[in-house]
Amino acid sequence: MGRLVYAANVSLDGFLEDEDGRFDWSVPDEELHAIWNEHERRIGTSLYGRRMYETMRVWEDDDWLADEPAVVREYADIWRDTDKVVYSTTLTEPSTARTRVEARFDPEAVRTLKESSEAGLSIGGAGIAVEAFRHGLVDECVLVLCPVLVGGGKPALPRGVHLDLELLESRAFDSGVVLLRHAVRHPA
Repeated sequence: MGRLVYAANVSLDGFLEDEDGRFDWSVPDEELHAIWNEHERRIGTSLYGRRMYETMRVWEDDDWLADEPAVVREYADIWRDTDKVVYSTTLTEPSTARTRVEARFDPEAVRTLKESSEAGLSIGGAGIAVEAFRHGLVDECVLVLCPVLVGGGKPALPRGVHLDLELLESRAFDSGVVLLRHAVRHPA
């Protein structure tokens, strides 16, 4: 059975992006990019909201990658080799390979996907992640805390949801970034 992992770069005050929609403060250096590559290698299917998908689809294109470090080019290959499900009421056709569009988030379909998957699954995008948290689908949270306060913006974690977590891993990096990996303790 696949585990559903919510992973995100987060400001120290808990936001994915600032009030202007910027997240340039969370661009990983090579060391952290290697960690993200390691994480993504375990993922067989990525679940995205439309906005997150539109942000991530840059990895489909090789044009900008030529002068990037090997670790960045490697991430592009990993991303392309992953199946993608995009939840959107406005997007009808995907613009990337190995991608399908679903008009709505169906918790039972995601539960079935988890049960039939041998690899891990990831969920990206604050709105769609909230739905997964509310339906008890998230098994693990990986948060990369960036040493910045942005003062407001899009929250990284759902409001009004109580979850008990178990720390699985913590790592500090020379850049001041801290990685926290928690298992979600599901009630019996």
